[in-house]
Amino acid sequence: MTLQRKLSILVAGVALLGAAGFSHGRPEWQLGDTGTTARFRGLAPVDDRVAWVAGTEGTILRTTDGGRHWASVGPADAAALQFRDIEAFDARSAVALTIGNGTDSRLYATSDGGRSWTETFRNEDPNAFYDCVTFLDRRHGLALSDPVDGKFRILATADGGRTWAVRSPAGMPAALDGEFAFAAGGTCLVAASGRAWFATGGGAAARVFSSADGGRSWSVSSTPVPSGASAGIYSLAFRDRTHGLAVGGDYATPATAPAGAAYLRGRTWTVARTVPGEYRSGVTWIGRGPGALAVGPTGSDLTLDGGRTWKRFDTGSFDAVSCTGAGACWASGEQGRVAKLRWR
Repeated sequence: MTLQRKLSILVAGVALLGAAGFSHGRPEWQLGDTGTTARFRGLAPVDDRVAWVAGTEGTILRTTDGGRHWASVGPADAAALQFRDIEAFDARSAVALTIGNGTDSRLYATSDGGRSWTETFRNEDPNAFYDCVTFLDRRHGLALSDPVDGKFRILATADGGRTWAVRSPAGMPAALDGEFAFAAGGTCLVAASGRAWFATGGGAAARVFSSADGGRSWSVSSTPVPSGASAGIYSLAFRDRTHGLAVGGDYATPATAPAGAAYLRGRTWTVARTVPGEYRSGVTWIGRGPGALAVGPTGSDLTLDGGRTWKRFDTGSFDAVSCTGAGACWASGEQGRVAKLRWR
């Protein structure tokens, strides 16, 4: 029986036999030993055995045995930089993003499992600050910067991250006063079904931008998630163009986020009936069904109804969470914490 089939059976069992109390099939995180105290906000699982994480002090780790052993494979010249996102295609190929004003925002690529890295982009604009990177397919990728001259800036690649070019701002709607994206868990910019989305906060409304043409033109919609100086949507996940999840809150007050989770059905964003209630920096779908996970510094939550209701199942701290298409789910965060999800 495949992992996806096992997961589907377990999720269905939880839904039918008492999801509210997790009376059957309780999810739990199984922590591994990474041998470091770096904070990993970048996370890229490939499957049940292969995963990459990227974080502070230029640290990138890779496992090929399901998290039992981790190898340090970061670029030798990046020790002073902070990785916030990583996208992996397989056990050998990955693209990683560092953040910061000006030249601290960079992109690196490897095709040999991290034995060597090539710096493929270095930001020279002091007004730009890159937050997240995503790939629509193996060749076409996008990176997102906070607004420059009143508009969010998009960087694009058509060769798997080997070269990058800034997209024209003509197709980008104007940013709100104070609006920006959050480089918190590598999922402020995401892709699915050939489309790309990014989320914002900081301004008068938390908004979601969408592109169907590789980042050349964008539409934007407001959401009911509260926005403020340090509040808004921190993470997105899309199953397809009409099924999306958004989580966030305010990292300055992580213990409270009364409307910090919303779901998309069609074109309308709706606040969850039962929200996590606290700041969440990462969200991911579990395979192709209605199950999803959300994580933050105060805990992890599960939904089995597409984001309408959430239930806490763990109180440990994580920043990022991601599941593969086959249902292998991983989480990462502070103090070198990396874990795999299992169903007890």
